[in-house]
Amino acid sequence: MAIARSQAKAAYLGMWRDMAQAGTTSDWNSPKLAQYATGTALSAISRGMYADHLNGLVTKGVPKNDPKVSSSAPAANPTTVMISDCGDSTRWLKYRKDNGKLADGKPGGRQAITAEVKNVNGAWKVTRFAVEAVGSC
Repeated sequence: MAIARSQAKAAYLGMWRDMAQAGTTSDWNSPKLAQYATGTALSAISRGMYADHLNGLVTKGVPKNDPKVSSSAPAANPTTVMISDCGDSTRWLKYRKDNGKLADGKPGGRQAITAEVKNVNGAWKVTRFAVEAVGSC
């Protein structure tokens, strides 16, 4: 059970790391995005990056995450792990690609995040996640 939880947390952190890297150019087609995300999670990431690309936005910096396992199932040999996080986007913001200025003038902050991570054909991947508003944790 400890190994599954550890691998699920590593996949969750990998998703954010790869998202931050792809966000520097708003590369919605980056093959790295599918390394730790699939299904609804991958779709949301790709759609968001595509929208940023169309709007001339890039993301600079990296998010800060501190994931905690909130549950795992089945108990004996987990294949699904739920993650709770209070992510910090203070140093991970959107900028205009054309002039380098902050896109919306809003600072980032601490945001509650929940994620479902599943063992998909032997690889742990985030299947869905939700990010709440700044100040939610």
